[in-house]
Amino acid sequence: MLSHKAKYALKALLYLAKQDQNVVSKTTDIAEAANIPKKFLEQILLDLKRGHFVGSKQGKFGGYYLLKHVNEITLADIHRLFDGAIALLPCASLNFYERCSDCTDESECLLRHGLITIRDETLNAMKGITIASLVNK
Repeated sequence: MLSHKAKYALKALLYLAKQDQNVVSKTTDIAEAANIPKKFLEQILLDLKRGHFVGSKQGKFGGYYLLKHVNEITLADIHRLFDGAIALLPCASLNFYERCSDCTDESECLLRHGLITIRDETLNAMKGITIASLVNK
């Protein structure tokens, strides 16, 4: 399940994706159009900036803009940035792997093998959904 933070990040990215290429969008405009609380949005935009998805411009005419092309930002990227692992257990995770303390032989664990299959299919689906594909629907 996506957290509110990840959902709002996606809504903000969709708003930015719909703007003309050289437009810098104010936080208040994004918050109003995407129905996101402004204070929460500010935190989200900082996280997106740290993740190199958006850039910002300071000053009177400042705001936020996309750094990456809309075809390069996937649902998997945003999920990982805000919600962490896509896998259901740490032992099945690619980027957040941790061995299970109650497992005696990981290579023989049927649960782990099943969850790796689920992770792979979920990851492939999430990588196939880009900001561009959402905007174009």
